[in-house]
Amino acid sequence: MRWLALLVYVPLQVVFLPLSFLGMLVQTYRQMVVSKRLGVSQTGIEVIGGRWTMHIFGLREDQVTMDLARVLPNYSGLGMWAVLFPMWVHAQLAGKSVFYPRVTAAGSEDLRDLITARTAYFDSLLEESLGDVAQVVLMGAGYDSRAYGGFRRDGLSFFELDQPATQKLKQNALSDAGIDIGDTRFVSVDFQNNDAFEKLAATGYDPTKKTLFLWEGVTLYLEEEDVRRALRDMKTHSAQGSVIAADFYSARMIAIGKRKAIKKTLESTGEGFGFGLPFESDHEGRLNGFVESEGLTVDTAFFMGTINKKGPFMVVTGIRT
Repeated sequence: MRWLALLVYVPLQVVFLPLSFLGMLVQTYRQMVVSKRLGVSQTGIEVIGGRWTMHIFGLREDQVTMDLARVLPNYSGLGMWAVLFPMWVHAQLAGKSVFYPRVTAAGSEDLRDLITARTAYFDSLLEESLGDVAQVVLMGAGYDSRAYGGFRRDGLSFFELDQPATQKLKQNALSDAGIDIGDTRFVSVDFQNNDAFEKLAATGYDPTKKTLFLWEGVTLYLEEEDVRRALRDMKTHSAQGSVIAADFYSARMIAIGKRKAIKKTLESTGEGFGFGLPFESDHEGRLNGFVESEGLTVDTAFFMGTINKKGPFMVVTGIRT
């Protein structure tokens, strides 16, 4: 079937090139132009797009994300179908997805796997930790839908923090999609000017309980002192033994994100790359040293791209307070 899949895929991809190009234009317009008009992050759409794609290709069940994506004004499922349909057909015939999205061995990931592999590693950390905590806080939640999907548990409280414009857009979309959010509490925070934990306390967050902090896709947009301050705050405002599920990026990747063209694209919605760790050598030691300098301990670490001679480009890690 592998050769049949390839024989079908090649001419189909050629025929679909005009539609794929049009679909990419539509999606790019929604992601960049509409997001800017709404005053929200454009990079957050990359996350929902990756999870939408994983669901379509059968790599991760996530109907809630599908329903949410359907009503978001800055995402186009139809546009993405136009781009991905030939690859989807290939995956159906071959029995697995080879090009994108794909499942690959730990350490052999490359940048095309950033969202999909990152999502899978965070899912693993959550599954491992949820039974040991009483509440979950999503720091910079974006369009994450875990609180209303398969990660809901009886007696487990979810809190979502994000910028006011993003939260307003998301809550409207959740309502339009008819998604049951349970008792998830939304906390609008201007991270530059507000004390996030004061805002959390006002909505019922209990700092004496063990907590899982989900901090996905955020640190690379912050400066080092902001990252350190957030780690200290999470440690200070939770019970000992709480978990911080976070990702950190290589300094090499941050440097790429600061190149003129990429920097200009990110700045169109007020974003920019900031903090990275020097993973070119002794990446485990670099991560441990940074985390331990804040009185925390690395519990689990999934380094991505370790087969690259320049070192991994990022890590998803579980940190104990």
